[in-house]
Amino acid sequence: MNKLIHTDQIIQLIIAHFKELFRQPAVLFWGFIFPILMSLGLGIAFTQKTGVARNVAIISADNFSTPGRSNINDFLNTHAEKVELSETSQTGYKLMLADKKIDNTVFLFFKTNWQNAMVQLKRGNISVIMEEENNRIIYHFDPVNPDAQLSYLTLSKIFNRPAFTDENQNEEVVRPLTVRGTRYIDFLIPGLISMDLMMSIMWGMSYGMIERRSRKLLRRMVATPMKKSHFLAALMFVRITMNFFESALLVLFAYLVFDVTIQGSPIALCLVFLAGNIAFGGIAILTSSHTANTETGNGLINAVVLPMTVLSGVFFSYHNFPGWSIPYIRKIPLTMLADGIRSVFIEGAGISDILFPALILTAIGVVFFAAGLKIFKWH
Repeated sequence: MNKLIHTDQIIQLIIAHFKELFRQPAVLFWGFIFPILMSLGLGIAFTQKTGVARNVAIISADNFSTPGRSNINDFLNTHAEKVELSETSQTGYKLMLADKKIDNTVFLFFKTNWQNAMVQLKRGNISVIMEEENNRIIYHFDPVNPDAQLSYLTLSKIFNRPAFTDENQNEEVVRPLTVRGTRYIDFLIPGLISMDLMMSIMWGMSYGMIERRSRKLLRRMVATPMKKSHFLAALMFVRITMNFFESALLVLFAYLVFDVTIQGSPIALCLVFLAGNIAFGGIAILTSSHTANTETGNGLINAVVLPMTVLSGVFFSYHNFPGWSIPYIRKIPLTMLADGIRSVFIEGAGISDILFPALILTAIGVVFFAAGLKIFKWH
């Protein structure tokens, strides 16, 4: 008599499917390890802990070490701790809020001029600039930036300077920044260009090549007199050409809709953009040079692009991460590319300013291309 449900068969099939599933390293990585790594990285970036600081630039004719000359100096000399700031290589002040249960922000104050303060603001290193005028503290920040608003509200409370108009002077304590390049969209567009470049090459080249190999399309090319280097160089050339048109369209859209302009040298922008294409082209070739399994290839590509997207300052400044990690983050290819493009867009950088990172990115691409070419297989 036939049973309606064969329990033994179902159990054996379940065991077989579990064995098949766990024999794939990509499944173990993406199902168990990667979510933990992502939550760790984003948690560190956006969850404030003791020691995570917000930098504040102070524009003042007085020196920190001379008390009694200004309200800012008097307050910091009395309530803050004098420290050596690694980011600016100068002496500044560290102020920790008293109530850790409500707000555990640490503020680092450093004295600078307007030109350097604007550069630091555009790079996302600071969000608020303070100065003193007629014995009053003036706050400069982008009013549509939530991080700047939060910093201002906290600082205003600390220094007891609410955002009211002074009737005697008829001036505002808060002065919104209108300098081009200080908006969040000005920070975002170069990051999006860099990320789109990386995604286009990694998925367009790497995954396309892995898929061709899995479908045994690359095998047919073995019989031809074509060299591997020629095939890969042509593939990279096509993808780089497409990236130029795609990025140009994004730049045109940003200009027409958001009035985002290129303040630096267009030639410098093209050079660092080309260097970024070469770098990620080499990485893409190495990533896809050996595997024929699309699931594994998908895991390898995501293992490259997702950590870079989180760490490299595409959507938010990487200074949100702990200070010890920033020197390492700056060495990531996507960080170098985004910083280079951003410096041309909003800092007015020229060829000499981006030459070194462009050379490093080009060298990365050449090294990875040579390594990928050495282990490349057609099938």
